[in-house]
Amino acid sequence: MKTTLLHILVACSVSVAVFVGQGFWYSVVAEKSSAVAYLQGQINARSEAAGRIASSRAELAKIADDEITVRSYFVSENDIVVFIDGLQARGLSQGTIVKVLSVSAGGTNARPTLTLAVTVTGAFDAVMRTVGSIEYAPYDISISKFSVMKSDKKNWLANLELVVGSVHKP
Repeated sequence: MKTTLLHILVACSVSVAVFVGQGFWYSVVAEKSSAVAYLQGQINARSEAAGRIASSRAELAKIADDEITVRSYFVSENDIVVFIDGLQARGLSQGTIVKVLSVSAGGTNARPTLTLAVTVTGAFDAVMRTVGSIEYAPYDISISKFSVMKSDKKNWLANLELVVGSVHKP
């Protein structure tokens, strides 16, 4: 009887030890499992962020050409001489003389502008074609003041004040 009781006590103590060991390892595995789930969540969040960044870069690359196109409608302070030469060339192509009397910067920081005082001299129809050519030039341009008068028997004189959209120096 002693051996049977001894076997029962040994079996019970081994069973208790196995259950305690299993509970301990279960808690260790559960803790590691929650740590792995947390890390997986961070990996997923960073993967999504990387995907959004890649998507944003692709969109920025697509609109870079559009930005260059839009900037071409504005005159920077560095390119004002080229713009004035273009105005004079428009006048010559229409048979008129275009003179730029003054240039001044204006507008706001958000919307800078350049104001130009311009005279156009020539035959009436050539002066009006030149004014139309300037007004519909591929720039953000508007005529804020306009007057036409006869300067002599053949020639007419148009005085214009142009407001041209500008961009800050690159």
